[in-house]
Amino acid sequence: MACFLVPAAEAVITTVAEKVIKHGEKKEETGKLRFSDKLKWLNGMLWGGSGLLAFEHIWHGEVVPYFPFLTNASDPDDRAEMLHEMMTSGVEMAALVTLVWVGMVIISSRLEKRIPALKEKTAEEGQL
Repeated sequence: MACFLVPAAEAVITTVAEKVIKHGEKKEETGKLRFSDKLKWLNGMLWGGSGLLAFEHIWHGEVVPYFPFLTNASDPDDRAEMLHEMMTSGVEMAALVTLVWVGMVIISSRLEKRIPALKEKTAEEGQL
């Protein structure tokens, strides 16, 4: 029904946050990603997932091109069901995408720490 609105709202917030953070960041040394670049990953995942879900809802006639846009928003009984779906499925989807992104950030940070060590090890082996 309207579960795609929750990840879309998170995508709007993180997109604004990315722009603000990017504006305030200094240029980092090469080989390291800035946090705004990592936040861009989250934005892509949220916007992509929300877009696909919106398309699916349009395909099934749950989103229409006239007010109130969501077919369940016109009937009070259906509205309660729609809000319940947003609070359960929508929040779960947004949280899962964010959790996957956190995992990606942790892994990339660990890899960034290993790159200088690998360069040093390679240089030492080349000097032997």
